[in-house]
Amino acid sequence: MTATPQTWTGRWVADRAGIALTGSERLPELVGLALRSGNPKRAHLLVSNVLGKHVPQRPSVVHGTGLELGRRVRELLGAAATARAVVLGYAETATGLGHSVADGLDAPYLHSTRRAVPGLAPVGGFEEEHSHATSHLLLPADPALLAGDGPLVLVDDEFSTGRTVLNTIRDLHARHPRGHYVVVALVDLRSAADRRRLDEAAAELGVRLDLVATASGTVELPEDVVARAERLIAAAAPEEVPPAAPAAPLARIELDWPTGLPDGGRHGFTARDRARLDAALPRLAGQLAEALPAGARRVLVLGFEELMYAPLRLADALDERLGGNRVRFSTTTRSPVLAVDDPGYAIRTRLAFPAHDDPQDGGSPERYAYNVAPGSDPARRFDAVVLVVDDMADTPALHEGERALLGQLRQVTDRVVLAVLPSHRPVAGGAALAGPSATSATSATAGPVPRSVPRSVSPSLLPLTSPLPSSTLPVPLYGPAFSSYPAEEVAWLLKDLSGVALEAPTEEREEAVQNGGAHYAESLPVEYQPSPEYQELFQQALRGSAARIALAVGTVAETLLRERGPGLVLASLARAGTPVGILVRRWLAFAHGLSVPHYAVSIVRGRGIDPVALRYLAAHHRAQDVVFVDGWTGKGAITRELAGALAGTDFDPDLAVLADPGRCVRTYGTRDDFLIPSACLNSTVSGLVSRTVLRAGLIGPDDFHGAKHYAELAGSDVSAAFLDAVAARFGEVRAAVAEGAGRLADDPQRAPDWAGWAAVERISAEYGIDNVNLVKPGVGETTRVLLRRVPWRILARRGAGADLDHVRLLAAQRGVEVEEVDGLPYTCVGLIHPRYSRGATGDDGRAVTDGHRGTDGHPGTDVRPGADGSAVTDRRAATDRRAFTDGRVATETTGRDS
Repeated sequence: MTATPQTWTGRWVADRAGIALTGSERLPELVGLALRSGNPKRAHLLVSNVLGKHVPQRPSVVHGTGLELGRRVRELLGAAATARAVVLGYAETATGLGHSVADGLDAPYLHSTRRAVPGLAPVGGFEEEHSHATSHLLLPADPALLAGDGPLVLVDDEFSTGRTVLNTIRDLHARHPRGHYVVVALVDLRSAADRRRLDEAAAELGVRLDLVATASGTVELPEDVVARAERLIAAAAPEEVPPAAPAAPLARIELDWPTGLPDGGRHGFTARDRARLDAALPRLAGQLAEALPAGARRVLVLGFEELMYAPLRLADALDERLGGNRVRFSTTTRSPVLAVDDPGYAIRTRLAFPAHDDPQDGGSPERYAYNVAPGSDPARRFDAVVLVVDDMADTPALHEGERALLGQLRQVTDRVVLAVLPSHRPVAGGAALAGPSATSATSATAGPVPRSVPRSVSPSLLPLTSPLPSSTLPVPLYGPAFSSYPAEEVAWLLKDLSGVALEAPTEEREEAVQNGGAHYAESLPVEYQPSPEYQELFQQALRGSAARIALAVGTVAETLLRERGPGLVLASLARAGTPVGILVRRWLAFAHGLSVPHYAVSIVRGRGIDPVALRYLAAHHRAQDVVFVDGWTGKGAITRELAGALAGTDFDPDLAVLADPGRCVRTYGTRDDFLIPSACLNSTVSGLVSRTVLRAGLIGPDDFHGAKHYAELAGSDVSAAFLDAVAARFGEVRAAVAEGAGRLADDPQRAPDWAGWAAVERISAEYGIDNVNLVKPGVGETTRVLLRRVPWRILARRGAGADLDHVRLLAAQRGVEVEEVDGLPYTCVGLIHPRYSRGATGDDGRAVTDGHRGTDGHPGTDVRPGADGSAVTDRRAATDRRAFTDGRVATETTGRDS
């Protein structure tokens, strides 16, 4: 071994008890040694330095160790088997390690427990032969969790003899046989005989059994090791009682724990639960940080026996929030261990206190917290201790009495913070935890897991368990079953209408809308299929603007993070806002390591935002944390629609966009009117999802708004290419983003002045259009006019360059005139035909232009309204020129009444 007696925390035991540890060079780094008290079965204890149980350790190290083991198991199994795997951890020491391994696999998780639940029958149990407390219960809320035939991954902190694992496998295999078991441990210390025994058992059962460990070796014990240990324990100096001191302040905080989220894996924990926890952690860490003393340099987050994982993740999030490597994590335990205040011994100090969770298993009534008190080394003192327990452990025994844990903690630190989590109480025979048609165990009333959620999705954003009945709150949709975006990128708060015929020719839709017989959201335009020439224009535009978009994305993301905090929740306005939401989410992960929830929601002009989606967001997040995101502004109609829809709610109506040429929002990447290439295409750049639909008979009062997934267009899909091209430029714009976000924060002109709306009203008046909704300003909105509506004409700022190449091409394909004008406040403006009927265009639905014969038989005739609303016919043979100088019409050819 390469460790020295001064650095290895097993030296004291090795020298005095004759115990030798041999094997991997990492063993001394991973474990030290201590002596067990009152355990005639086993004299020594391997004390892990990375487990977060007896030795305070950086939470990122504890979680990261399990994540790495999980990744190794994933490599062993392969993607297909991993998607069917279930992870089982052992109480109490390995509950957090097992959960971290499950995170690395992104698999459902269950740990054994010694806490019985009245009315909930165990689906299995086994004995841990060398432990001081032996009986393990398996209490999944859904017994089907362990009934599958996929690989079962069993996780313990050490693999010494293999008897505990073998007991587990025999018990579970007799109930639900499967062909593959994987054992995971920090250290594998089996003897040759133990290895043979396990191989023989695997052959007997006819199963494959693999083992994955961080390090391996053996422990060499003298024959009289128990006697030696007893003598050392008897001779040990009594534990020093620290002198009485004024009790440190005690603060109790009520964490804003998500409703129905399990506090651990005692009854099962799914990818859905993992995503909810990931989303809530920044907010929860903020609550903890506010309770700590100013300037605290060493903070311990102390978990409670089996409750390891939630405190671990809280500790990691708190460490990230505080910065400076200031947080450590450990957990109380049932294991009685001798404490020796020596640098070569793994357990320097201990606090012994009465059990405070009313244990019913007949075990010892005493519990322990190791290495929390500083002992003889003042540098080991913690400035604050955050004790995290569940509500079943928040009893008088925790607070009252001379030896109560809280009282002892207040003697060894400067402040104690008590954070109490709601203990998850499953319903007997409760909801399923895994599988395509299962329901979540986190709530007895939760809705079914959508079929579109793959088990292998990374823990970023998966379906969130609803505290309301599923008949009231539907579940989101996810790719790849709905949209081509990966499930972790976005959750669609939409109803899948893919099997409904909703498309109508653009001309029919326009006539119906303008005649008042239909709303534009009641049907869908036929998806535009871009020509090769147009696709090349898109690629050119993307190459030319990716860095500019990345700069705008970063500016928006940094502004939101600065002003809304790391607990923000993105809600993009489907569908144009959804790629933007994904890019903002990617920036936060790239620049800050944050994984924020992202939903796509529907908003319909004249109908408002989807109220069911709002209820869903409010049920799973604080409304104040939700940020609505879109691609760009035109005149500000959607901005106004959003503000009106959110009036009287706790949601913030401040819309965040990449480009705000309409000057109607305060959170933007730029106010330039430039081409965002995602505006060039429809579904093929938006995850193959249609625009949203709201139509009676299809969308009920408890439904999300609807949309379609055009899976048949996968061959033309550039959604991922667009995102990846922009994200690839994040690194090169990082410095510029910091400057841009700083400028925006200090910009005295940041407030909206609605200059775009004023410009649209001016254009409407000058062109005799009595409905501002038919004037679509900006590159993005003009593109939409050409793709989805019946365009009348396009106004282009004179001298506009490549940003309008795609507009010119589309206009040529639609037979629409592009007029170059001076003084236009936008790069371009699209005008929808203001009195549309088939008689206002040619028989083919194309706008009438020179040489094109209208339905009235007059060549070159176009019908538009006059200022009084009567039809006016423009003769294109006479030149129709408009030039904006001061916003007024310079010249106009007078039409005739028809």
